[in-house]
Amino acid sequence: MSNYTQDTAAIAALREANGSSWNAINPEYAARMRIQNRFKTGLDIAKYTAKIMRDDMAAYDADSSQYTQSLGCWHGFIGQQKMISIKKHFNSTDRRYLYLSGWMVAALRSEFGPLPDQSMHEKTSVASLIEELYTFLRQADARELGGLFRELDTAREAGDTAEEAKVQAAIEGHVTHIVPIIADIDAGFGNAEATYLMAKQMIEAGACCIQIENQVSDEKQCGHQDGKVTVPHEDFLAKIRAVRYAFLELGVDDGVIVARTDSLGAGLTKQIAVTKEPGDLGDQYNNFLDVDEVSLDDVSNGDVMIKQGDKLVRPKRLASNLFQFRQSTGEDRCVLDCITSLQNGADLLWIETEKPHIGQIGGMVNRIREVIPNAKLVYNNSPSFNWTLNFRQQVFDAMVEEGKNVSAYDRDKLMSAEYDDSELSALADEKIRTFQADAAREAGIFHHLITLPTYHTAALSTDNLAKEYFGDQGMLGYVANIQRKEIRQGIACVKHQNMAGSDMGDDHKEYFSGEAALKASGKDNTMNQFS
Repeated sequence: MSNYTQDTAAIAALREANGSSWNAINPEYAARMRIQNRFKTGLDIAKYTAKIMRDDMAAYDADSSQYTQSLGCWHGFIGQQKMISIKKHFNSTDRRYLYLSGWMVAALRSEFGPLPDQSMHEKTSVASLIEELYTFLRQADARELGGLFRELDTAREAGDTAEEAKVQAAIEGHVTHIVPIIADIDAGFGNAEATYLMAKQMIEAGACCIQIENQVSDEKQCGHQDGKVTVPHEDFLAKIRAVRYAFLELGVDDGVIVARTDSLGAGLTKQIAVTKEPGDLGDQYNNFLDVDEVSLDDVSNGDVMIKQGDKLVRPKRLASNLFQFRQSTGEDRCVLDCITSLQNGADLLWIETEKPHIGQIGGMVNRIREVIPNAKLVYNNSPSFNWTLNFRQQVFDAMVEEGKNVSAYDRDKLMSAEYDDSELSALADEKIRTFQADAAREAGIFHHLITLPTYHTAALSTDNLAKEYFGDQGMLGYVANIQRKEIRQGIACVKHQNMAGSDMGDDHKEYFSGEAALKASGKDNTMNQFS
């Protein structure tokens, strides 16, 4: 909510107090600029959005239908357009966030050029993208309010008091485009001190929520690739504490930490955990190792030996100097990771799975909730999953279990377009459509996100445009498939000069120079064709 009337009165009093040298200052113009810049710093944003997330978490605990969502954004403009669209279609930003993906930072924002998701990009690029996203969201506020101010002036000039009151109410009740960002800090980019320093930068840029994973920093892999290496729990908990200290130092007392475990798909560890007594956290970690029982006579040069109970065992060490876990221990390790993280300062969980299967996810969450009743997840609705194939196979398997005739389908070829109009396909698509609501209800998922959607939409739309424009459709390929749709769907950036701030610049010229202002938005501006 703005305080337009109060700010105008306060600045009028300030002008009066400063005497004749301030006579050219228009209090209402200054009030407009103040309201257009509601959030002065990134910390203002972090504190504001942290409360939003905490309130949303409480609402979800009371009613699982109140889950939250986000889409990954790799540029400030993409995040801005997403939130403008959400406000246009739903008249609210409630329960809609932004996600900042380390994968997309590596692939699109590194000075090295495109990189794989292995924490090789610059540490500061994540905080820079957070700042950029909020710069564009703040500009969206300023642009929208600027339009309202012009509507207010028009109503006043026309003497339309009813319209003036309506616009005044819209200004006072303006809904900001500023929403929480869940920001990916990967595995912390080094030791706990490095994690703390980077977390501070991210929070100062506006992040109220930081996601951190339990992989080894210098061996980090994308969660959907092979070769993932986890760290002992105590190492990971030190980084969780480092992030919490960063929040507390900066006064964001309700900052949110998402602890991500990659243990389901990670079969390797770089370290044998420190253990002081049987059954402690380090011992539990080591008990998942793949070992051979040996005697002292079996020991070879350079072997690493540990004692488990009354047995002497040799962990299996690979040529890479990594140790491997026993097969089929991933789920148990995931559950222990999650419980341990929540018991030591994390607020939300992220379990990286190999497929979007509600039964699998819910089974792990139920085990976690036996210890932590209000445990809840942030879940990656990943483009790395073949959603069509996965859900068609799930429906196929369910049909087999129910004794239905599936002779018309080849399970290994269900991605084929020949099945697009089939009953199986329709059932699978409905499960995909309701996946988020179903998983929120049945698998404890508080927040659903797609990590890389705008990476894919940019590629797809560019392919379609290139095919048409450089083909026989020529300019019609752009007009019919982009501009005409922009106009008819009310896409704000069809007036791209306005979106880039031209009208706001004109407003400022008038504030600063009065009648001498040279404006860009006159009758010869071609943007008027889109009015």
